[in-house]
Formats: sequence, C-alpha cells, structure tokens
Amino acid sequence: MDELVGLREGSSGNPVALQELWGPCPRLRRGIRGGLEWLKQKLFRVGEDWCFLLVLGVLMALISYAMDLAVGSVVRGSGIPEVKTILSGVILEDYLDIKNFGAKVVGLSCTLATGSTIFLGKVGPFVHLSVMIAAYLGRLRTKTLGEAENKSKQHEMLVAGAAVGVATVFAAPFSGVLFSIEVMSSHFTVWDYWRGFFAATCGAFMFRLLAVFNSEQETITSLYKTSFRVDVPFDLPEIFFFVVLGAICGMASCAYLFCQRTFLAFIRTNRVISKLLATSKPLYSALAALLLASLTYPPGVGRFMASRLSMKEHLDSLFDNRSWALLTRNASPPWPKELDPQNLWLEWYHPHFTIFGTLAFFLVMKFWMLILATTIPMPAGYFLPIFIYGAAIGRLLGEALSLAFPEGIVAGGITNPIMPGGYALAGAAAFSGAVTHSISTALLAFELTGQIVHALPVLMAVLVANAIAQSCQPSFYDGTIIVKKLPYLPWIRGRPIGSHRVTVENFMNHTITTLARDAPLEQVVKVVTSTDVAEYPVVESRESQILVGTVRRAQLVQALQAEPPAWASGQQHYLQDMLVGGCSLEPVTLMLFPETSLHQAHNLFELLNLQSLFVTSKGRAVGFVTWVELEKAISALTNPPAAK
Repeated sequence: MDELVGLREGSSGNPVALQELWGPCPRLRRGIRGGLEWLKQKLFRVGEDWCFLLVLGVLMALISYAMDLAVGSVVRGSGIPEVKTILSGVILEDYLDIKNFGAKVVGLSCTLATGSTIFLGKVGPFVHLSVMIAAYLGRLRTKTLGEAENKSKQHEMLVAGAAVGVATVFAAPFSGVLFSIEVMSSHFTVWDYWRGFFAATCGAFMFRLLAVFNSEQETITSLYKTSFRVDVPFDLPEIFFFVVLGAICGMASCAYLFCQRTFLAFIRTNRVISKLLATSKPLYSALAALLLASLTYPPGVGRFMASRLSMKEHLDSLFDNRSWALLTRNASPPWPKELDPQNLWLEWYHPHFTIFGTLAFFLVMKFWMLILATTIPMPAGYFLPIFIYGAAIGRLLGEALSLAFPEGIVAGGITNPIMPGGYALAGAAAFSGAVTHSISTALLAFELTGQIVHALPVLMAVLVANAIAQSCQPSFYDGTIIVKKLPYLPWIRGRPIGSHRVTVENFMNHTITTLARDAPLEQVVKVVTSTDVAEYPVVESRESQILVGTVRRAQLVQALQAEPPAWASGQQHYLQDMLVGGCSLEPVTLMLFPETSLHQAHNLFELLNLQSLFVTSKGRAVGFVTWVELEKAISALTNPPAAK
C-alpha cells in the first residue's frame, strides 16, 4: 500500500502517497515538510556545511566548559594572572596541582577546535600547563633526592616553566623568556636567566623539530614566513608613519583595556548576569558561543571579517607584502567559493566594501567580540587574538599609505613601494605590547617571521604604544587581577601618589599576638587554641617585649601534643622549656620600623616575595604588616576618601 499513489482532488496533478493522503493533518504536515525543504536549500546553497561548523564551534565551547566544570574554577581562563600572583609569593591552593593538567589540556583542545569562531588562543593556558609541570617536577626532584623543601628552588622552576610556556607556543625562546620576565615578574634574578633560556630553547627546538618529523616543514623555520624586501624594507620618511601607528595602537589599547575591565566587572556585579554565571554557567557559555558563532558565519556577516581563515592564516594573510588596495584598484576579483591557500588576501576583499571596509569592519566587530570572548569560563589564551587585532590595525594604515603613495615615498631620489605587511607586523607588536605592557613583543614579531629588517620601526612603534598605555591603563593581566581581587600588590613605582611620605606607623596592624619565653604552657595553649596564625613572634619577656624570633604554629601544636613525662609531673613549665626541648626558634632576619616609608616596604615585599613582616621599635614588637595592609595603604593614596 505504501507504493500506491493517487491524485488529490483539486491538485495540480502531482501524485502523492496514499499514506500521506489519508494521514492526519495532511496540510500541516505538508507545510512543515515544505518549510524544512526551504530551510535545507537556504543552508546548503553555498555548497558547504557551514551550519555544522557553527554547531561545531558551540559544541566545542560547551565541551571545553564541561571539562572545566568537572574540576572547578582552577582551569578556567588564561592562567597568567594567577601564575603572576603565585610568582609574587602568594600561595593559591590547588592551582598548580597536577590533577588539573588533564582537564586543562582537553578543555584547551576543545577551545582551539573552535578556530576563529570564538577567536581565542593558547598562550595563557600553555603558561599555566608549563608551570604545573614545573611545580610537579620540582616536588618530584625534592622527593627523589630526599632534600627538604626549598622555596627558592621551587620559585626557580616556576619561573623557567613560565618562560617555556610562551616559547613553545611561538617557537621563540628569546622573546618567551623576556615576555615572562616582563609580564609575570616584578623583580627578576639574574641567576634565573640561564635556566629560563635553557628550558625555553629546548622546548622551542623540540616544537619545531616535531613539525619536521611530521613532514610539515622541510627544515626548522619560523612559524610565519614573510617575503619582505631586504635591501630597502622601508624609506626613512616612513619612520614617522610607524610612530603614528604606535600612537594609534596605544590609544586603541587604552580603549580596549578600559572596556574589557569595565565589562568584566559589570558581569560580576550585575544581578542578572552574575546569577546566571553562578547557577547556569553552561547556559551563559552556550549563549555567548552561539552569538559569536552566528556573527562569524562565513556566508553571512562573517563574509566581511575573513571568518574562513584560521588564526594562523589570519597572520599569514595580514603579513603579505603586496598592497591589496593596488591589486584591486582596477580589478574586481570574485570571492572564491573555496578557500585559496595561495591567495588568502581574497578573504579580505568584497566589491562593495573594498579592502578598507572589511578591515575596518573586522576591527569594529572584533573589538567587542574579543571582550565578550574573554568572559566565557573556559581555558583560553588572549594574547594571539590581540596580536592579530594589532596586525589588522597596521594593515589598514599600510593599505591607506600604499593607496596615497602608489609609487612609494621618494627618499634620496629613489622611490620604493610601501609594504603594508611591514605595518601589519609593527601593529601586531605595538598593540599586543601595549595591552600586556611589554616590549618583548617586538622581538617576538622578529622570531615569528624570521626577519629583522623592520627592527627599528617596529621597536619605535612598540615604545610609543607602551608609553601611552602604561600611563593610562593597567595591563590586561593586571586588570584581570584587579577585577578577580587576587592577592597581588599594586604597582607604585613611577606613580605620583606620595608613597615616600607615608610611613609604616600609619598603616601597620597594631594587634599582634606574642608569646613570651617566660609564659606558662597553660597560657601558650590558650593562645594557640584561640588563634590560627601560621607563626607567632617570640619575645624575651612579657615586660620587655624584645623580639627574639618566631615559632611556627604547626611545630608548637605538635610539641604540645607530645607532652613529655617531665611536663606531666605537676610542676609549672614555661615556653622556654619547650623551645629547649626541640621546638625550634627561628631568627627574624628582616623587620620593619615605624619610620620605614610605604615605598621602601613595598619594594621589600616585591623583591623578596614576602607575605608579612614584623614591625619593631627599639627591638620591641609593636605590630606587623602584610600585603593586605600595604594594599589598603596604596588604595587610600590612589583613591583618597572624600573630605567630610
């Protein structure tokens, strides 16, 4: 019966199956089927399954978030702000636990699988992963050799791990070490240089060697090859335009940093969004990923943002030394239905928008899309996207100059055509350097491309951009630390806040719990059970209060629980007896005075990665200072309370 067909009364003569003719609601069913057929034709009319690519981006974002949710908030985000906090001496529980390594790797893999849909990188998570391995190897070394825990050794391993994380992403050992120093260290020990360079060189060499073994490269080469002119890469008058590019990147970075930090603070304080993030993080991630994936749909709006290109192809195309504006001035090449690896620049062209329109549209759209992407709670890096964004800024200026001077700028009677790719290289280094407050991005640009012909103009652009950004906004990572309220000391050097005039006496904590040598054990037990500090200052006597050392709470509790037979005889015993009996008294090698300035105290805390220092006056313990008191004092100077 299914094969029988008939004619419907009043129809055009097209036969239909009898089952359909006699089924319930035939008109509704035909309407639904027709609608699905129309939708299918619209979705697949370009000949490629772009709708599935959109779904791929959303699914990968959700899977990445699910892996993040399985372990907790430790593996979310970039990781560099937290690593920076750890390197300053603050202990973040479980953040470097090796059990989070697998979740971070899988989550990052899903993030990278989205490609340019979400437009996120991997630098930050790689730094976190590398530091995780460094911490684990450090603990393994300690257990293998049977040594006692050494904080300085652990810190050396973490510093080297941070350098390796950057170097293995870009195969750039020199800029990797310098970038980790600039971004994650307020003070750096020269002793750590060779360790960082050795580990970073090994990592970068292996990264590029694997590409040769995998037949991706014939030999070890740079990641992004360029074909810039070597004899005269730029004319002397072009230096002015590179400086202008640096100023543009500096101002654009200030706007980006301000908007990103403001929006991140907004979603944390807004009642609706914060509740959504607290109770339905998958829903927020899905909505954000769906919005970004929809806008980057290539046959749609993504057609004007080169959305078919991967992040590597974005840089390959933007570093092209040819002028796209001159190539399309007298011609209108068609948009290829398939991606052409030999002519990636065609992805930036549209006959109605032109090169300038698509580049400007890319900059406008990616500005807020990048900010939105940084709020999605999944493992992701944010350096490579801003590097590409800066390259687009430089490319736009370079194309404008090539169109304004089609023959080139005359210098010394010789005319050389302008290479927009050089401006893209300078823009990438300048904008990313301004956002991260680092100069090493100039060296990174040279190591990525394997050419150093634009060394002077790129460095000048980076310096100008940094000068503007550092005077107006905190870096991307510092801003994240501020919004997340991580325990990190604010930067005060060079800031006119009067930190030299404020003394420790004005902001120290006067509530200090001391233990006297002549204190009875009953009083010691009472102090230990009523407080939970990590260590107690020990004074000579209750009357003199002369500071003689410190004793750790864990050792004190262990000694009290031991209860030697001599103490249980009913006689009165004192803390001095316990100190002699095996509870070690650690000397105080560094302390502050009430007259010490805030600036000096801040430098000591940063240089030595301290958490607290005791304050003494004529040898007497009068208080203590932690990074909490320092942060409050700096905040009071930066934002003084309104006069009543």
